[in-house]
Amino acid sequence: MASKQTLTQAIKEDHQEMYEYHDNYKKFSGDADSQTRWANQLRWEIARHAVGEELVVYPLMEKHLGAQGRKLADHDREEHQHVKEMLYKMESMTPGSAEYDKLLERMMVSLREHNDSEEANDLPILETHLGEGSQQAASQFSLTKKFAPTRSHPSAPNKPPFETFAGFLAAPMDKLKDAFTKFPTNETKDAAAS
Repeated sequence: MASKQTLTQAIKEDHQEMYEYHDNYKKFSGDADSQTRWANQLRWEIARHAVGEELVVYPLMEKHLGAQGRKLADHDREEHQHVKEMLYKMESMTPGSAEYDKLLERMMVSLREHNDSEEANDLPILETHLGEGSQQAASQFSLTKKFAPTRSHPSAPNKPPFETFAGFLAAPMDKLKDAFTKFPTNETKDAAAS
């Protein structure tokens, strides 16, 4: 069944989830277990979102917007690379530590600027060219995230078809690691909502 969401709506929804997970991380300051869970959820969402955009959105920009689309996509990939490098570095740090929190805040500032630019500039231009195809693109984006790596791989290629191949190789290992990773529980989610 096709999504009723447009591509822009799907992307914005992901952006809001990132901000919500970040807010929840900060809300549990001093609670190491809860902060670790929300840090993992945030990392997981950002990694999957980035690959979804790189495999679905940026090729659409290049296809429909020509030289302007290639320029926008290359700029966005460069910003993603910066975020991926920070995420990768954060994996070796302890959530809640001063060093981790400082890098997290730097990453979120960078990510928010990137997301705001996408929402204000890139996506409105792309939407005018997609028309009814926007809903199909939203479905592809959501489906791609289900198979995407769940951790940052800054040394992996960030353009199809090489990213697709690298992603299929990395995703099973990431998902295995996720099986041993703490994520927010229903109780943690309820506590964050209150």
